[in-house]
Amino acid sequence: MARLRLAILISGRGSNMRALIGGCREGLIDAEVALVLSNKAEAAGLRHAAGAGIATKVIPHGDFPDRVSFDGAIDRALTTAGADFVCLAGFMRLLTPGFIAKWRDRMINIHPSLLPAFPGLDTHRRVLEAGAKITGCTVHFVRFETDTGPIIAQAAVPVLPGDDETSLADRVLAAEHRLYPMALSLVAEGRVRIEGERAVIEGLSADGGEALLINPGG
Repeated sequence: MARLRLAILISGRGSNMRALIGGCREGLIDAEVALVLSNKAEAAGLRHAAGAGIATKVIPHGDFPDRVSFDGAIDRALTTAGADFVCLAGFMRLLTPGFIAKWRDRMINIHPSLLPAFPGLDTHRRVLEAGAKITGCTVHFVRFETDTGPIIAQAAVPVLPGDDETSLADRVLAAEHRLYPMALSLVAEGRVRIEGERAVIEGLSADGGEALLINPGG
């Protein structure tokens, strides 16, 4: 299997982007980051990527009359960079069906809940309001319906007494930084295949622990 050339799409600080770049640089992920792209010029993650010697590009969504033309510009940038796989890392734009179809099974995302529970925005607030005792994060292939698609890996995180949105978000984010590189490494090694709408991981240990990080102690 050829080494993956990644494009990472961000809209902000890019903390998960940093985790992915670190995993590639440390040899934990058999891939290289060809491009970091943002819809916001002020995204702090761009500075980190540039400082790491990675090509960056800004495509402001406000410069386009509609989502289709914006997504077309993104697609052209990915093609120019020679990217063959996309990681969404806090990219806060809805992608069009055409773009998602073109990159089907070559684009993954991380969401801060144990999907299919709590998809969408304001995740941590909704978790707290529901009185959930366990939450976490999920890495999944991207489909058109928001926060759906075959699940590659999940990490469980406890909801502790006294948690507010900030404390819970911080704990989940720490798990994200572990989970996303691990999930991407499985993809890069060619160990993930799609059967129907399920992601099947090849060569797991009997307890499946490699693909499911359970963190009951926080």
